[in-house]
Amino acid sequence: MGGWAIAVHGGAGVDPNLPLQRQEEAKQLLTRCLNLGISALRSNASAIDVVELVVRELETDPLFNSGRGSALTEKGTVEMEASIMDGPKRRCGAVSGLTTVKNPISLARLVMDKSPHSYLAFDGAEEFARQQGVEIVDNDYFITPENVGMLKLAKEANAILFDYRIPTVGYETCGAGVESPLQMNGLPISVYAPETVGCVVVDGEGRCAAATSTGGLMNKMTGRIGDSPLIGSGTYACNVCGVSCTGEGEAIIRGTLAREVAAVMEYKGLCLQEAVDFVIKHRLDEGKAGLIAVSNTGEVACGFNSNGMFRGCATEDGFMEVGIWE
Repeated sequence: MGGWAIAVHGGAGVDPNLPLQRQEEAKQLLTRCLNLGISALRSNASAIDVVELVVRELETDPLFNSGRGSALTEKGTVEMEASIMDGPKRRCGAVSGLTTVKNPISLARLVMDKSPHSYLAFDGAEEFARQQGVEIVDNDYFITPENVGMLKLAKEANAILFDYRIPTVGYETCGAGVESPLQMNGLPISVYAPETVGCVVVDGEGRCAAATSTGGLMNKMTGRIGDSPLIGSGTYACNVCGVSCTGEGEAIIRGTLAREVAAVMEYKGLCLQEAVDFVIKHRLDEGKAGLIAVSNTGEVACGFNSNGMFRGCATEDGFMEVGIWE
């Protein structure tokens, strides 16, 4: 075994004009989350416990799009989704359509640990949350003034926006004010910013785990489900690796992106970074996305074909890196 390793992300697709202050805030949050995970790993916490711990921290901070600070639906409400997977026995849990659960990733963990199912959604997931006694808050808790402003921009443009993290002041110089040639399922979209958070970990015993959480797309149709809660698409872990994806959900779903990383490692004999590079190049068609991954030997890797990806990683030998751009 090569020791523990951890990686986190705050979304793929970053506006090139994102203010430096916002970039610094993102790096500070990623660093804080890495240090939280590192501390737990040094205390011999398991991989599955660490990914939940770190994603809970990301959900609690409104900077990225998960938990508090989630993107708004076309009706101005929040519908969150998350998934978690434990590599050794490929156990998993996922949730969608959450409107009151403070930390969706922990409910996904409870689905895995405390239910006979792998996936619960909407009213059923909310009822399960109440049965399990998880912390419940009003939907307004998740809504930030910034996102209300970005929803207004999206409605005025009659568009689904990825770039809801762009400040509404001066947005005309950012992605929200630029016509994009990119499309989602054949429809034009505006790209450039994070829309998911995730964490992958391999612990000192070589056990891999992955977790992903999101509020989805700004101005999305109510009931829309993306890649984040779909095991094999947005999240996957097995005895070989752990993967968390971010980006254009529809493209990630079509490519079963997270599982593909494990598949090419298993069937083509590629190392982790080779597998990540192969999948990003050959499995996204024209979609824009990124991912983070760890292997059971302590490798850590990331890859993306978007303009950037908020990400950070660390290994037991002392390596630590936080970045946004290539």
